[in-house]
Amino acid sequence: MWRTFVTVCRLGSLSAAAAELHHTQSAVSRQIAGLERQLGVDLMERHARGVRPTPAGEVFRRHAQATLNEADRAVRAARDAGDGTSTKPLVVGATPSLAAGIVPEAVRGLLERVGPLNWSLLPGLSAQLHPRVVDGDLDLAVVTDAPPGLPDDPRIERRLLGVDDMVVVLPAGHPQAGRNPVHIQALAEQTWVEDNDGSAALLRRHAARAGVSARIDLAAADLLGKLALVASGHAIALIPGVLSCALRADVSTVPLVDPPTRGIYTITPRRDLHPSTAPLLDQLAIAFAAARPPRAAHRPTGTDAHPEASAPYMPGPAG
Repeated sequence: MWRTFVTVCRLGSLSAAAAELHHTQSAVSRQIAGLERQLGVDLMERHARGVRPTPAGEVFRRHAQATLNEADRAVRAARDAGDGTSTKPLVVGATPSLAAGIVPEAVRGLLERVGPLNWSLLPGLSAQLHPRVVDGDLDLAVVTDAPPGLPDDPRIERRLLGVDDMVVVLPAGHPQAGRNPVHIQALAEQTWVEDNDGSAALLRRHAARAGVSARIDLAAADLLGKLALVASGHAIALIPGVLSCALRADVSTVPLVDPPTRGIYTITPRRDLHPSTAPLLDQLAIAFAAARPPRAAHRPTGTDAHPEASAPYMPGPAG
């Protein structure tokens, strides 16, 4: 029941938790209700987009997560001792756009450097990945400072990989596809689609600076759905520039003049680092530099929002 409750809190949805845990939604509901009866308090409340923990539920979630993490570590340690293995799997988190591009490339470089390694990749939004690094679920996460930004947490070491220019993704046959940088005014009357609040906030802020508004008339559940709506001609969208190298063939991109930007960061625990963390940080810096598209002729002014941009994380010696 504890693992079910923590999963529901993380995903914010009974149906999504049921799918991940391979349960029925009614079974998940029964487990949550049984836990509430056992504790004598309400743990979950519904809202417009799903469910979230009550104040009592959030307190319980933190303790439950710590207990589950320790239990998982105990199981791994026992299995490792039993088969003579000493290296635990490397668990990496990344936002969807980074999980689709630079992170797999960086892990490929890591494996070439260190040899075979048991690893896994868990996508999620930055706000979801940060607590999982704190809780010990993730050894490293690659996140962004797009709204609502990143918390200042003394338990976490944060390194700037670099600043990414957002670009506009269009259907392949769109008149603006493949052109030189365009002003947002030229696209203001288009229908836009967004899949998360952070990207929508960047788009609205950029349009407002130019004195126009962006018509975000469509919403997608995730990045794949967002790109599907673009490819089928229903909308255009704002996406990270580093995703350009991993896009499907039936869409194209166009850079913006003075584009919105976001900082790309790695976050790691301040202690008990996985042995492969340092070499992976090196490879992430290399992959980000390779994936980042050339800067537009009109240099973005948004880098002022990233105080660490003058000193990005640089890879160490490859030896």
